Amino acid sequence: MPGVLGLHHITAICGDPQENVDFYAGVLGMRLVKRSVNQDDPFTYHFFYADGAGTPGTDLTFFPWPHLPPARYGPAKALEVALAVPAETLPYWAERLERYGISVRATERHFGERALTFTDPHGLRLALVEVAGRDAVPWEESAVPPEKQIRGLHAARMLVRRLGPTVAFLERVFELTREGVENGWHRYSIGGQSGTLLEVREDPEGISGEWGVGIVHHIAWRAADEEHQRELRGRVERAGCRPTPVIDRFWFKSVYFFEPGGVLFELATDGPGFAVDEDPAHLGESLILPPWLEPRRSVIESRLPVIRYPPLLSVSSDERE
Repeated sequence: MPGVLGLHHITAICGDPQENVDFYAGVLGMRLVKRSVNQDDPFTYHFFYADGAGTPGTDLTFFPWPHLPPARYGPAKALEVALAVPAETLPYWAERLERYGISVRATERHFGERALTFTDPHGLRLALVEVAGRDAVPWEESAVPPEKQIRGLHAARMLVRRLGPTVAFLERVFELTREGVENGWHRYSIGGQSGTLLEVREDPEGISGEWGVGIVHHIAWRAADEEHQRELRGRVERAGCRPTPVIDRFWFKSVYFFEPGGVLFELATDGPGFAVDEDPAHLGESLILPPWLEPRRSVIESRLPVIRYPPLLSVSSDERE
């Protein structure tokens, strides 16, 4: 069987949940495809933003934990998420972000790709990277025109104290290949494809990173199905990374483990998907709980802050033109 198929989703920690919804569904125009809870901490939301259909590989998800301090960036943590956008759209995105008070840096080149870098309202480092030929299902209700919408995950960046063990794991277990080195970042991927990229940098002297508001919690990788996931889990176990048993997340099955550099990884199946318990036309419009949490719905809802969705941003009609 092959190694991982690419990125499945990336989960980060944010602050105020309404501010998170306003930014990702409003400013970035991504679709909130699932409004649920952290299944291990059910009095915390879990928001999933993706393309119009919630396609695996397009999901950026969040746990709102506003009580946490700001994150500390350092070894053993992932620290940046790159999202794919269509070619020649960075001027549009720079203007849009600045209109909503987001400071953007000058356009950069990452491994030859044009990238716009900035931080979200809670400090998460983001990059929009121009990618040609990346397909995604548009969200027709987005304030962002379909031809300019985010296409999904492009890459993630992480720091480790020692490069060697992590690189060996990526190559032997995940079957990723090295694409090159730039400014200390070592890029690995499946054939250089957008949505399969991981960039790793060694930081032997840095203070270890700590989870908090504004940092990636874990990186999830795609397994085609449960059989493929079992095979990958076996490889991870033989590599000495001590994976969890398979955990049913209802929309996919999950296995978690720390890769050799200390970053939390997940193996997630492509199915059954977000439409298994919602009408595809109404994804994310209401709080959805997995069946085992339904008996606690009234208590859970009483503890969660009210969320306004879709966000009420002052978006003019000409943005769709």
